[in-house]
Amino acid sequence: MTDLSRLPGAALHHWQWQSRAACRALGPGRFFHPAGERGEEREDRDRAAKEVCARCPVRAACLEHALRTREPFGVWGGLTEEERRALTGRTARPLSV
Repeated sequence: MTDLSRLPGAALHHWQWQSRAACRALGPGRFFHPAGERGEEREDRDRAAKEVCARCPVRAACLEHALRTREPFGVWGGLTEEERRALTGRTARPLSV
């Protein structure tokens, strides 16, 4: 779960970058994998998401947000959750049963 205590607050300037995001009208399906997705299908979805991120004018702000809030899922700022964890040195949380 996103660490809500790390969210920047309600001030518009904290969130305005999202209105310029290349993904804004694309929906979440390209950026968040369905439960159990593995292998080539997941790699293809991640690659398609990263292509959108590569041309996004607010990629840096998006990645900064994901790192600051410790966003646990999806492609943000061109990085998958695994790539963000590797960047910050955090490990994946164990799945609860």
